Amino acid sequence: MEELRASLFSKLRRQHQSLLGPTLALTFNFVASVLVKVGFNYPIFLTFIHYICSWLIMALLKALSILPPPPSSKSTKFSSLLGLGIVMSLSTGLANVSLKFNSVGFYQMAKIAVTPAIVLAEFMLYRKRISVQKVLALTVVSIGVAVATVTDLQFHFFGACIAVAWIIPSATNKILWSNLQQQESWNALALMWKTTPITVFFLVMMMPSLDPPGVLSFDWSFHNSSIIGASAILGFLLQWSGALALGETSATTHVVLGQFKTCVILLGGFILFGSNPGSTSICGAVTALAGMSFYTHLNLRPHQQSMKTSSKQSSLPKSKLGRENGDILDHANRGDESV
Repeated sequence: MEELRASLFSKLRRQHQSLLGPTLALTFNFVASVLVKVGFNYPIFLTFIHYICSWLIMALLKALSILPPPPSSKSTKFSSLLGLGIVMSLSTGLANVSLKFNSVGFYQMAKIAVTPAIVLAEFMLYRKRISVQKVLALTVVSIGVAVATVTDLQFHFFGACIAVAWIIPSATNKILWSNLQQQESWNALALMWKTTPITVFFLVMMMPSLDPPGVLSFDWSFHNSSIIGASAILGFLLQWSGALALGETSATTHVVLGQFKTCVILLGGFILFGSNPGSTSICGAVTALAGMSFYTHLNLRPHQQSMKTSSKQSSLPKSKLGRENGDILDHANRGDESV
């Protein structure tokens, strides 16, 4: 039974990793639709609905014995899970508040600032250093994405403060997700199941200060409720896909992956559907892709060198063994001839 469950989640992981880019795009569009077209001006409550929906889906998986268990070791401190739950509420909630008050261009600029925040946070928390070549590659990526996507910088002063306050929790959220999965063997769904109640609690604490009153007087028609419900399901897929990607990569690589998705969507619309984002945006996207290619090369180079070293080490014993076997055979032949 355990082998069947492991095989099932291995297949689901590969499928959802392949759906990561489209899921991110669809979720972003749905959130923007809910906040603007439907007129739902309660971003924290919208985030609360998303996490309640995620918890209900995971509760169903647990009832069906599909939800993976937590790691067998008890090494994970509760403070780590508590910290992750808190930064998840801040990261997701403040992002939706920023979308309410600021333009998409200003929101994209804040997302670009997450990359240096991750580098700084990893150095402060784990003394993790990054090479000068990677810094240059990430700088090229950030500049390219900014040129490609930031077309307007309209913002509200309160919204700008929210966007700046969102950067650090967003960076910390990615770092904790990556470390807990890679270093303490947490499964993405199991970690989501443990931290979602904490996130929901702190979202409730944030509602009075960041949401306007009157959520119950909103027009909860079937049309509006369907759109909000669909955004909640896509929000669950977004969180799951992002967690799977963070479990396989670093926090910085996850940010670069999201920026890669943005550039591919922009260039794909231009090449396949004839959209015209402008020559400046196209040049920015191409520049960003060049920086991403160089960053990927830098990440793969140590792995390739380690593979070459291991192949050389594995070939040495075989050669030595072959020489020893040859010496034994020669000695045996000489012994046969002397008899």
